[in-house]
Amino acid sequence: MARGELSGSLRRAIDLLGRAYCSPAVRFPNTIRHSRCLSTTTSRCAELTSETHEKFTAAPPIDFSKPDAGRPKTGKQLLRTLRVVPASPSYFSAKPTFNDDWVALTALLRKFATLPTVPLPEAPKVAWKTIDQYRIMTNEPVKTLRYHKMLHVLRRLNRIHSSLMPQEVLVAMQRYKKDTQPSDMRPNPVFVDEAGRAKGVGRRKTSSAVAWLVEGEGEVLINGKTLTDFFGRVHDRESAVWALKATQRLDKYNVFALVRGGGVTGQAEALTLAIAKALLVHEPALKPALRRAGTVTRDPRKVERKKTGHVKARKMPTWVKR
Repeated sequence: MARGELSGSLRRAIDLLGRAYCSPAVRFPNTIRHSRCLSTTTSRCAELTSETHEKFTAAPPIDFSKPDAGRPKTGKQLLRTLRVVPASPSYFSAKPTFNDDWVALTALLRKFATLPTVPLPEAPKVAWKTIDQYRIMTNEPVKTLRYHKMLHVLRRLNRIHSSLMPQEVLVAMQRYKKDTQPSDMRPNPVFVDEAGRAKGVGRRKTSSAVAWLVEGEGEVLINGKTLTDFFGRVHDRESAVWALKATQRLDKYNVFALVRGGGVTGQAEALTLAIAKALLVHEPALKPALRRAGTVTRDPRKVERKKTGHVKARKMPTWVKR
């Protein structure tokens, strides 16, 4: 009896509390008003699924009673619905040819990335097309940075070992090579003739010189004149026979030369290169010594620094604070 009265009183207390909580007239100080009621009943299925889903609509059924139902269109019907599909997915981009080339090269790199490679100095020397040549070939405004990224991929493919180089990579790289390659340019063969003479040709600005070198006692004839008669300055005399002086061959060979064009200094520097080339025909092993002496270089200023040991002082920029 006491238990029933207690449960009845608790039920009435809970009902009163729920009504007071849901009533908008009851206000609690220093609190936010709530419009949500406290429910002690379980949720029903209709409350959880209140949203209505759209009905599924299938394609209309095919009427097989018609003569052309379910058959592919041919002839004029096909031409009315035909759409031209571009051969490249990059057709609608600003640079479709470049995009196709980039995708093809990167795909080759991923395909053959595991093949052994050689160091960069040992890779075959290749002259790649410049950015201007590539723009003319593709007729597209390719940016320089993007073309340099493409060249980086080409150099990586070129480093694949020659014995394992796939034919697919060779065909792809041929598109980006220049028409003339360094390996195609072979120097003319040089030799010593029946009289024991070796010929060398040198040029400097508008001056040109042809020198014949033969074993002898150190005589030098330039346009039929001796070295001292042809060149009045000591500097020009030393510059003309610098290749022999640097290799200590002044008293071993005779020089017969013809020079023309330009000034006296230009003729002397052209003769320097001509004598060096003729000396290499007699003694090819002297090439490292001549390279150190600066006689086989194209820049005569390096020859000047080798002879005098003078290095021009570098000027400081004007914005540097002193």
